Amino acid sequence: MTSGAFPFEANPNPVDAAERAARLVDPGFGRVFTDHMVTIRYSDAKGWHDAKVGPRAPLTLDPATAVLHYAQEIFEGLKAYRLADGTMALFRPEQNARRFQRSAKRLAMPELPEDMFLQACKQLVQVDKDWFPPVDGGSIYLRPFMIASEVFLGVKPSAEYLFMVIASSAGNYFKSGAPAISIWVSEQYTRAARGGTGAAKCGGNYAASLVAQSEAIREGCDQVVFLDAAEHRWVEELGGMNLFFLFDDGSLLTPPTDGTILEGITRDSVLKLARAQGLTVREERYAMDQWRADAESGRLVEVFACGTAAVVTPVGTVKSTQGAFTIGAGGAGQMTQQIRTKLVDIQRGAAADTHGWVHRID
Repeated sequence: MTSGAFPFEANPNPVDAAERAARLVDPGFGRVFTDHMVTIRYSDAKGWHDAKVGPRAPLTLDPATAVLHYAQEIFEGLKAYRLADGTMALFRPEQNARRFQRSAKRLAMPELPEDMFLQACKQLVQVDKDWFPPVDGGSIYLRPFMIASEVFLGVKPSAEYLFMVIASSAGNYFKSGAPAISIWVSEQYTRAARGGTGAAKCGGNYAASLVAQSEAIREGCDQVVFLDAAEHRWVEELGGMNLFFLFDDGSLLTPPTDGTILEGITRDSVLKLARAQGLTVREERYAMDQWRADAESGRLVEVFACGTAAVVTPVGTVKSTQGAFTIGAGGAGQMTQQIRTKLVDIQRGAAADTHGWVHRID
């Protein structure tokens, strides 16, 4: 099938304007959903078919639906922004489409054509643009995902799939109000190993991280950081974000993806912006003991995490069973703030988009 405008069925019972306005006063993250969703089906016999934008509604699944038993599932996350002239825009959505294809390949799922992925996201934003929240840092967060929908019990790739996009009005990701987040070093649990699904955006990676994230919360931290599976020494990524380290010589380091770390689109954007500013950028392994030593000596001056949901977020404190240490003064550093401001300004149309990253939605 082609990726022209999908058939549209309006929600017969949309949230009324007054109730919608009340929900958008403080939407938080991932709690307030819009009126519509996109669905596209796939089967080995028919390929991609039955694309439509229709009312958001619960799914009805047979108890033997493959995804419920074998976790054949992938997803993406991207945001729609309102620009200064009032139009809506997506930030580098083609990169999400391509990563979705890579994730599908790793999970033995069909690859959704890039143009269909983009059409699904753009059309849903057009339909539900009134759900954009008028709050600081507001956006419409899009969650494209695909599940194995064949009804069977047996370990094999499904012959049928359901692709969907839902949308959520979003405010700021972190609610702690602290100038920087604190993170807990997971010494018992591993997020991904070489040859595994670390580079794919699949639910299983996040399910495996939840026990460690719960441990972090019990220790009074906002997030968990994982080390490599082989030596349990090298810093990899947080439960849902990539990490960057800024040193006193002006160089910026981030761990290489190497198949175990998700290739973040915000991560790639930061790399490009930093290089454009003349920073020396290194994609190199970084040991946990070196992280502590560099922080304590003052050689490490800033650390920040980045991802679609939280954008660029400073890291102030690191805790583990070996004790805690602080990065710099424990707050947002100057370079972290500069990179975040530059990125957000491009996303929202307040700065020149010299990279061609912003996709306006007519």
